Amino acid sequence: MPKPTRAVKKTDKNKAWNRKAKPSNYQIETIPIRKSILIVCEGQTEKLYFESFPVLGLKVEAVDLGGQSKTKLVESTQKIIESSEYEYDEVWCVFDMDFKNGADEYADFDNAIEKAKTLGYEVAYSNDSFELWFYLHYNKIEAQQLRTFYYEQLSQKFGINYEREGKKYAFCQKVYSILLNDEHASQERAIKNADELYESQKHLIYHKQNPVTTVYKLVQTLNENLRK
Repeated sequence: MPKPTRAVKKTDKNKAWNRKAKPSNYQIETIPIRKSILIVCEGQTEKLYFESFPVLGLKVEAVDLGGQSKTKLVESTQKIIESSEYEYDEVWCVFDMDFKNGADEYADFDNAIEKAKTLGYEVAYSNDSFELWFYLHYNKIEAQQLRTFYYEQLSQKFGINYEREGKKYAFCQKVYSILLNDEHASQERAIKNADELYESQKHLIYHKQNPVTTVYKLVQTLNENLRK
């Protein structure tokens, strides 16, 4: 019986099973953190949505402070930064205005945005309702609407009772994927719609910008760091 050998026959050299494996093109994701961003929100919908972006090389720390005044949220952001062991490259405050609450809400909304900007923070504000951002994935709107309008529209788009089910933790965790995989939704369209709304109203005082959402600016920042 011939001895086992590692030699290869000349006639086998070009056979598929004998070809050397090529180096894999798969890159192990060892990209160091290049940038850190703190996102302070007033609800879990916003927090879980922003945490869902599949970013790479970007440290995202999203915080849900729960319902409180907008000015209080900015003050709380300041305390978070002062007590944090991290230095953030960008700080974003995310909140919306409930238009039906009237003058006190208007003043709080305007003052909070001004205060945040004075402190060097970015602000992703919406009027009326953060859900305007989701709605703009499907349609553009130019008329003022209460948030119940967006709840009704999203109920139809998502096939749920949005006001009751859309605020639950499990749904908030997957709303980014739902929008990404819905053939009728488009983040690109939402950015375009939101940018046009903002550009046409940015000369107005903040509470009079309605409908408007600057969430698209934060989304653009996250998109710059998406995992390819």
